[in-house]
Amino acid sequence: MANDIYNYSVMTNTGKGFITLEDSRAFWISGQPANVWIATDCRESRHWVARNRGVSKTKDQAQTLVTNSINTAKTNWDNNNVEGESSAEKIIRIGNKPVDVTIP
Repeated sequence: MANDIYNYSVMTNTGKGFITLEDSRAFWISGQPANVWIATDCRESRHWVARNRGVSKTKDQAQTLVTNSINTAKTNWDNNNVEGESSAEKIIRIGNKPVDVTIP
């Protein structure tokens, strides 16, 4: 399901060949949490989604998947504590707390 600018899909990055040089030259691609992929809506990007067995999503569906994934990561971050550890030490150990993502 595409809109006027982007198409949204869910698929697993299979490694080499998932995004070819030709793909990256033909259209813009962005990977998001929850295996959500956003690409410029054009013939080539629709072929790329089909080639990689992607499942098309609406923008709202894609945003919900991304938001749910980020919220899970935030909860996991909040619950990953070591007794006596400072906030700065926690960030050094596991990185910054995930932030909200709004897809285009």
